Amino acid sequence: MERLRLMRAPQKYVQGRDALLKFHEEMKDLGDKWLFICSKSGYKMCHDNIEKSFGDAKDLRHYEIFGGVSSTGEIERMRKIVKENGINVVVGIGGGSAIDTAKATAYYEKLPVAIVPTVVATDAPCTGLSVIYNDDGSFNSYLFYPKNPEAVLVDSTVIANAPVSFLVAGMGDALGTYFEARACLRTESPSLEFGGITRSAMALCELCYKTLRQYGAKAKLSCENHVVTPELDAIIEANVYLSGVGADNGGLAVAHSFYNGLTALGGHSAPHGNCVAFGTLVQLLLEGASKEEFKEVQDFCLEVGLPVTLSEIGITTEEQVKVIAEKSCVPGETIHNMAGDVTPSELHDAIVLADALGKAAKKA
Repeated sequence: MERLRLMRAPQKYVQGRDALLKFHEEMKDLGDKWLFICSKSGYKMCHDNIEKSFGDAKDLRHYEIFGGVSSTGEIERMRKIVKENGINVVVGIGGGSAIDTAKATAYYEKLPVAIVPTVVATDAPCTGLSVIYNDDGSFNSYLFYPKNPEAVLVDSTVIANAPVSFLVAGMGDALGTYFEARACLRTESPSLEFGGITRSAMALCELCYKTLRQYGAKAKLSCENHVVTPELDAIIEANVYLSGVGADNGGLAVAHSFYNGLTALGGHSAPHGNCVAFGTLVQLLLEGASKEEFKEVQDFCLEVGLPVTLSEIGITTEEQVKVIAEKSCVPGETIHNMAGDVTPSELHDAIVLADALGKAAKKA
């Protein structure tokens, strides 16, 4: 049977300067008994303005600092709080782990979930999945949801005052969106939602890439100077919404498989988005992209401070490259969405070439 094309996205997306002051006004239809699952920094940055947004409303509000990892035990702890307090809406405030914990808690308790990211380092806020860990910190599973979050609210002031490295990493994650979706479209591979790719999805993916190129450098400067500008808002939208909805409905290919292969080394410290950016350069070489397109993407990476060499993501030995190439090509990896497929030896050679081209560009 032909694969049906489909689109999924959050029901509501809100973004702007001091948006948290409008939290209750924008989210009040979700419920009136709230559990806010917060990272420590998320609580500090968001609590006061969220409370101001409620004004005289008598809604029950329970704030809980989560344990730092979206683990099975932590999710169970949050579920217990939901039951004990009669909670009817869950909110995740913070980075990826707080968000994933909130999504999972809401899913198991059959409640709506709202997301308030305090950094835009990945496109996780808008997606319909979580990464779940065991209580010892080891990987447990990917948890796919039947729907995306009910709402996502991004306060641009919060993002402007977060470390700029998170914004740059988010641009790296977003950079792969268009090129990975394009590869999936060429081979009629499924999206992350296991459906066919719509024209709407591809339009969002392409807009994501164009937005990065047009506004990335000025957005970085805005964040470094802690100011909210139209350029910063454009990149927040690209990192969170365009990339998240684009990846969900467009699919993945080499760039994310490269990251997954790199994690097999253990103990790596490079941000997810930085690795995806380098993986995107590798993918373009495997595709035989034009010299002009490769240089355009490489120049963007250099302009905003994303890696173009292996050493910039902590890879320094030939043995590490071999492990990445092998692990990136295991059965089930999204690298197999590429036309003609990709072997470990082909990937290895493309990684080495991307690194050599990056070294040459940095010397120029």
